[in-house]
Amino acid sequence: MSDSMVPGPQSTIFEAVNRAIPNVDEAEAVMANPSLAKNLKGGTLQQEQHECACGGHGEDGCCNNGIAMKAIDDIGRATAEDVKEALHQVIDPELGIDVVDLGLVYGIEIDELGRAILTMTLTTPACPLTDLIEDECATTLAGLVEEFRIDWTWTPRWTVNNITPEGREQLAAIGFNLDALPRY
Repeated sequence: MSDSMVPGPQSTIFEAVNRAIPNVDEAEAVMANPSLAKNLKGGTLQQEQHECACGGHGEDGCCNNGIAMKAIDDIGRATAEDVKEALHQVIDPELGIDVVDLGLVYGIEIDELGRAILTMTLTTPACPLTDLIEDECATTLAGLVEEFRIDWTWTPRWTVNNITPEGREQLAAIGFNLDALPRY
């Protein structure tokens, strides 16, 4: 055989992955997202479980620091956790703290079409800056999700108890004394 000849066909990367993971759908998922390989046990993908702040185990509908999180687990789509992280960039214009740490985000759901549905509240129903917060959400989530909507809710009503420890530190740094505020 001459060195100038093109080598004969060899097995594809997918065939090698499919030998390790017999289930074709799971093999395709690992091909599309190799980080899923860490969840392999005995040639089968295992659901990743983690303990979260509510005492649950990270399943659909579980909460994350008081935020109900639900997402369709499709490769290449933003997750509820991705959206939550992005929302840390949305700053309440009056207090200068992000909407997640202020406790204004009650839920994040990613539907089967990759659209984000946010359940949020405001510090007061008469907040004149609702449009500004919606615009900031749109700017922040552009490119992360195809579409989003905010379902505004007033139940349960927002109180300072909703503020995360990180939000409390940020407010203390700018001079707010939360311990002096009434608790509901």
